Amino acid sequence: MTKIELGRLGIWRPWPQLSPELARDVEELGYGTVWIGGSPTDPDIAGRLLAATDRIVIATGIVNMWSTPAEEAAAAYHRLNGAHGDRFLLGAGIGHPERDREYRSPYETIVDYLDRLDTEGVPARGRVLAALGPKVLRLAAERAAGAHPYLTTPEHTRSAREILGAGPLLAPEQKIVLEPDPVRARVIARDALGPYLGLGNYVASFERLGFTGDDVAGGGSDALVDALVAHGDAAAVAARLAAHLDAGADNVAVQVLTEPGGDPRPALRSIAGALL
Repeated sequence: MTKIELGRLGIWRPWPQLSPELARDVEELGYGTVWIGGSPTDPDIAGRLLAATDRIVIATGIVNMWSTPAEEAAAAYHRLNGAHGDRFLLGAGIGHPERDREYRSPYETIVDYLDRLDTEGVPARGRVLAALGPKVLRLAAERAAGAHPYLTTPEHTRSAREILGAGPLLAPEQKIVLEPDPVRARVIARDALGPYLGLGNYVASFERLGFTGDDVAGGGSDALVDALVAHGDAAAVAARLAAHLDAGADNVAVQVLTEPGGDPRPALRSIAGALL
């Protein structure tokens, strides 16, 4: 299978906060991928980002399998790649039982979704799976180009690479706060982490990494926050991103956390200077 080239670093950003101007800026900085965060309800956002750029890959991180039928996702895949030269990557995932009322038989649902993508002509090289646990990581290696884990650590990346093997793509997301004051950085980090700490799939992933219920309670222990969100100066943040690459990641999807309304570009510029 030919591996799509995502570059060493990408950006991950919630889809309402993405714009063609930001996509052009990060392409000029040397980033290789824009991950469209969340399951976008705007059907044209990927096309606008592709039209505004020349080489960068636009990937969904992720399309929710409950809300977007496989046939609809496949049609978008073919339309976007036909118009923009194979620069679109379909990331899909099962979501969470706490958020998706239809949630049931998750593994079987993923397999059925992949079967339907096969029927619609979406090649394995053109899709990745949101994957945290060993079972879905193995499926990502067998039925997709690889995996796009969210809210993980370099330790998870190392374990995921062992499960995936040497060939498949591994593109973990990593939250960062470019802020040398750890107290202020953790305030920003906890605000972003809060919605995830009550989701069972993530809690199970934290437990596999050695954290406990006490770490998850009360907005997250300092140890959990520091493990999930890289903070400090540019050198410290770059070192965390490099740790993912050293552990076997092909691409690290950088999610910049700021105060409300903050511009991610200064942090992305600093990281590009350190690693690209």
